[in-house]
Amino acid sequence: LATGPRQNNGIFYEIRTYDIKPSKMKEFIEVVNKYFHLRTGHSELVGFWSAELGAMNKVVHVWKYDDFAHRTAVRHALANDKDWQGKFISPALPLIEKQHNEVAYLVPWCQLGKPPKEGGVYEWVTFQMKPGGPALWGEAFRAAVNAHINTGYTKLIGVFHTEYGLLNTVHVIWWNESPDHRAAGRHSAHEDARVVAAVRDSVRFLESQQNMLLLPLQCSPLK
Repeated sequence: LATGPRQNNGIFYEIRTYDIKPSKMKEFIEVVNKYFHLRTGHSELVGFWSAELGAMNKVVHVWKYDDFAHRTAVRHALANDKDWQGKFISPALPLIEKQHNEVAYLVPWCQLGKPPKEGGVYEWVTFQMKPGGPALWGEAFRAAVNAHINTGYTKLIGVFHTEYGLLNTVHVIWWNESPDHRAAGRHSAHEDARVVAAVRDSVRFLESQQNMLLLPLQCSPLK
């Protein structure tokens, strides 16, 4: 489950999470909206969101790289991009309280999806699984994800398994039309015997989980 396609394909995703100073969130978003095109000219942005529920004054952005050499080249180019450094980095850094990054792969059974339309909300769910990797918990986790997909109330965007950062971590991104639509769908799913059975099997390998409701920023390809 964890090898094969992933090992033959160097593509990975860098997940960057920034905590913004509470009094500076509006200013940070304004700087992003004005100058972030300077960053996306260097490599592919998958999505950029701000947290609405489950966290406050937090943004998450995901970048796609062909391999580690590609990321090294991009980081070098950014360090030497005077426009990027002067117009974005210099004003943005004082607004940021904390930065965190992870490297993750899409699991082999998942392709990066897109929402059926713009204007919805994204749920970012993080699962901390027991040590052992997908060889231990992969099949049960996949069954739990598929059980939710089969209810039809939500759209799967991606399932990411960490390579650098806190290991045995899985991030799942879902799309829903609205927070109320998600709430109604979750209620129905919890009464679905297929979902209950799959989750009960998967939770044996679960250490903890948390989630955030995210809203896409203006620059986000995933709207």
